Amino acid sequence: MANETILVVDDAPVNLKLTDILLRKEGFKVHAAGDAEQALALLGSLHPDLMLVGLQLPGMDGLELTRRIKRDVRTRDIVVVALTAGAMRGDDEKALQAGCDGSIVKPIDTLTLARKVREYLQLRVTPPPPVEAAVEEPHRGFPPGLTL
Repeated sequence: MANETILVVDDAPVNLKLTDILLRKEGFKVHAAGDAEQALALLGSLHPDLMLVGLQLPGMDGLELTRRIKRDVRTRDIVVVALTAGAMRGDDEKALQAGCDGSIVKPIDTLTLARKVREYLQLRVTPPPPVEAAVEEPHRGFPPGLTL
């Protein structure tokens, strides 16, 4: 499951640097954005497997960013995980209502971040297998063409 692409959106440079180091060490491709507008611009040419999104962003907050991602047919399949401040009551519920697939509490636990990211990547919706043409079974019992 290596080589997945992660987009980290956070206005704290230390969080961007820390997640970059931790996730690259585990084999992930990491991109960073300091605000929601920059993240949306990156999504024009990048389709990450997962996004880690800070909720308290300058300008457009992480909740609105998530709503836009989940409304857009081109990006709605991206797993979005909120980076929440553990002290802010109700953040998890707000994040889920906005469309986040889950949350990770800040400050980031360096020992468990990669494992949690892998767990959230398991949530990705896999497309259904192609529908094969139905093979018509021969009629058993009644002769073909018999109607009742």
